Amino acid sequence: MSDFAWVSWRGADGTPLTARDYAAQGGELGLPVVCLHGLTRNCRDFEDLAPWIAALGRRVLAPDIRGRGRSGYAADPATYQPAVYAADAVAMLDALAIPRAVVVGTSMGGLIAMVLAAMAPQRIAAAALNDVGPQLAAAGLARIASYAGQAPAVADWADAAAYAKAVNGAAFPAYGPADWAAFSRRLFRDGEEGPVPDYDPAIMQPLASAAPVDLWPLFARLAEGGRPLLLLRGANSDVLEADAVAGMRQAAPQMAYAEVAGVGHAPMLDEPQARAALQAFLAAAP
Repeated sequence: MSDFAWVSWRGADGTPLTARDYAAQGGELGLPVVCLHGLTRNCRDFEDLAPWIAALGRRVLAPDIRGRGRSGYAADPATYQPAVYAADAVAMLDALAIPRAVVVGTSMGGLIAMVLAAMAPQRIAAAALNDVGPQLAAAGLARIASYAGQAPAVADWADAAAYAKAVNGAAFPAYGPADWAAFSRRLFRDGEEGPVPDYDPAIMQPLASAAPVDLWPLFARLAEGGRPLLLLRGANSDVLEADAVAGMRQAAPQMAYAEVAGVGHAPMLDEPQARAALQAFLAAAP
């Protein structure tokens, strides 16, 4: 028996969307938490974190962002962009009659949180950003672009685990074979001829022609009014660099900060340092 239920709703353009819904344990002790995953990922990234948060007394919603996991692929690839993702998150909150929530956003999920704060500031009570900010390192973005949207030659689950290690090994140097086997199950699904990436390759189309955008005003909107914030950074991250962290901490003095040793982009949030920081953040959040 799973520890979650599936919920579904539709985006403004009719795209069918889904999320895992974890009930709070021991009664509702705080606002619900919405966990938003990264660019090529899905809700399974939070399959360990979500039950842990639910045990703290908070309902947890972990959506598959459009084009990923169980959510539908968009009819128009141009909708694969953060403003639409944020609107989809608002539609989820509306469908479930949730006025306000706390957001935990990993990588792209953190960018969605910033857009959400500008689009519907009353809906986001607090936010934890996982290895992401308004200033992203070119080297890390280039690395992600080198594999995202590609169709790797994966014949079986052993190949899938090897691919997961090849792409993410630098970020998780302590992982062993069992870790990579589990990791591959978060990245791939069963296809007709073997495992296939669990997302629509077209998610990369809008990024190919996207002009550079100044994200600092969006971060300022997220930090407005002293909104409770937490920033987590992988100590070996090639996406969020130390100077960006310094700028964020200056712009948002209320923001708590924790660096997760021994990992890169992005912490899986099962690390002791990440859990300790999240527990303190959630204890103080609405």
